[in-house]
Amino acid sequence: MTEMLAVDGGTIAYQVSGSGPLVVLAPGMGNGRSAYRFVVPRLVAAGYRVAVTDLRGAGESSAQWPSYTRTDIAGDLIALIRHLGGPAVLVGHSISGGAATIAAARAPELVSAVVELAPFTRAQSVSLGDLRVKRFRSGMTRLLTGILGSVKWWHRYLDVAFPGRKPADWDAQLHDIAVMLGEPGRMKALQGMGKSTPADAGAELGKVRQPALIIEGSLDPDWADPRAEGEAIVAAMPAGVGRVEVIEGAGHYPHTQFPEETVALLLPFLKAHADA
Repeated sequence: MTEMLAVDGGTIAYQVSGSGPLVVLAPGMGNGRSAYRFVVPRLVAAGYRVAVTDLRGAGESSAQWPSYTRTDIAGDLIALIRHLGGPAVLVGHSISGGAATIAAARAPELVSAVVELAPFTRAQSVSLGDLRVKRFRSGMTRLLTGILGSVKWWHRYLDVAFPGRKPADWDAQLHDIAVMLGEPGRMKALQGMGKSTPADAGAELGKVRQPALIIEGSLDPDWADPRAEGEAIVAAMPAGVGRVEVIEGAGHYPHTQFPEETVALLLPFLKAHADA
């Protein structure tokens, strides 16, 4: 059942299932909470209370907001965890990985640990060597064109962001995303997120004291070297706080494309760091 939380500027949609230590899942831009559809049942079965949320501007959350930065999203996530009686392990994908960093740094009493899936958490720079990687060139071209407002090109980006293996419900996933982005204000929200800088998240990395797990896909088209990106995020955190895991063959959506492998990494981390 969808529930709504009123925050400054609008309402955030979320859904809670299961019982046990609290885990909050936040998707990336252009996705609703269904991005975690294969992960939630596995975490619930493992004994966790799982809250999965729609980001501002997406899913069933309000469409129109003043801004869509990682700091904004972090504020929404902090409000949700507080409302649910935290603390929680906070799991964020892509833009929400950066938001999870900010939430952990600013509300350590509410965030017991963080998991960042293919996170955009640092300001990016592109080298000539990066541009020689065909996967990266293709992904960036399609991503940037999609953010300009084309659902067709957003779908083309998703095709390379899910290299090789596609979910069994791939056609339905594309349809649902197209329907969502066709709703008033949704594409503008995607564009707002796409234009936002991860510098706000990068500035908070050195303040994170909670355990952090960074999960990258080896074939993620958003980086020429996904492992190096994950290692750079960990290097910017205090020593011993973070670690990187890479799922071979996965693209930018490991939790949807390789849910079993993703959950296999999540469960030991949750067992060690989730508050009962």
